[in-house]
Parts: sequence; C-alpha cells; structure tokens
Amino acid sequence: MSGTLFPRERAVVAPGAVHVPGWLPVERQRELVEACRAWARGPVPLRHTALPGGGVMSVRTVCVGWHWQPYRYTRTADDVNGARVAEFPDWLLELGRAALAEAYGGSEADQGYTPDTALINFYDGAARMGMHQDKEERSGAPVVSLSIGDTCVFRFGNTETRGRPYTDVELASGDLFVFGGPARFAYHGVPKVRPGTADPATGMSGGRLNITLRETGLSDRP
Repeated sequence: MSGTLFPRERAVVAPGAVHVPGWLPVERQRELVEACRAWARGPVPLRHTALPGGGVMSVRTVCVGWHWQPYRYTRTADDVNGARVAEFPDWLLELGRAALAEAYGGSEADQGYTPDTALINFYDGAARMGMHQDKEERSGAPVVSLSIGDTCVFRFGNTETRGRPYTDVELASGDLFVFGGPARFAYHGVPKVRPGTADPATGMSGGRLNITLRETGLSDRP
C-alpha cells in the first residue's frame, strides 16, 4: 500500500521481470486517469469483454491504438460497435520508453521500443484476472504495466504452466512492472484487489486502473 512506513524496494521478480514501486508521481497518475476517462467515453467505450466460450471478463477494458478481442488485434472494435479505436498518442510511446529505461537501466534499445497499443483494464473490488499469457502480439518486445488506484495482488508465474512456481507481488498506485526477455511470455494474473487502498489525490476514489503498453508487431498494410 502506498504511504506505508517503510519504502518498498525495486525487485527483479524473475529474469526480465522488474517491479519498480512508486515510479509514477501522483500528478502523472492523475493525468493518466483523466486520459483513461476520455478513452473510456469512446469512440469505443469501456466494456466487459465477452469470451468465445460464453464467459464475460470481470474487468472492464478499453483499448488505444489497436483493439484487443479474444484472441486477436484489429483497428476496429467489431465485437463492440464497429468503431475505430482512438489513436495511440506519442506521449504514451515516450512514457513507455522511459518506463523501459527505468526498469532495465537505460540503453539504446529503450529508444527502439515502439509500443503501439495500450490495453486499459478497470478493476472494481470484485474483479479478477485469471492466469494467462500475452501472446497475441507478433513482437517479443517487453510489456510495460502501470498501476493506479487500489492495490492488487499480482501473480507472476512461469512460461510453461498456469500453476506454480509463481510469485505474488503487491502492486500499489504508481507502481511500474515490466516483463520482457525470458519472462515475456510468463503466465500472470490478478487474484485479488484490495478495496479502499486508492489515494483520492490520483483522481481514483476506488477501483484499480492497469495500463499495459505493448508492441503488436502488426501493420495496416495487407
């Protein structure tokens, strides 16, 4: 939880997976919350994603740059309203590069990082995310994950199975988590959100926003 007596230390959770607590200042968190609220209003609204087997995800999602639906990316939200998703802004690309430099120590490779989609998930107190891999992308570039609002338990596993071994990490508001390299296709999920831990100064009175930046490796060219 943010505001605890002892500062939380950055940690390498697995090779290629780095947790940086409190990376985003409150002012930047508030700016991101406002941006997410604007994207949630459209052109493609925040929605519960329907799964092919008939289930519905408990988190609500809105996408920028490319629209994710199980289990592919498209420019238009054919499973919602058919509209083209909002463009991926340059400032979000620069934020992704800064996050990668922070997690991995800075290198020329950070400037080559070109995320072109953001998946924004909103968790209320009852929402969960099952163990899964991020593997719809054609690029193996790292995933950058930013947390705002309520603290959650983030379960980071291995690349072979949804089960053990895994590590549970508390992600609080402002935390950065990056996974790439040998950890890029590790299973991960959110088994629990801790309601009432959000700092209202971020603009979030409750719930958790998770913004993940990714390189799709896709092109509009046929």
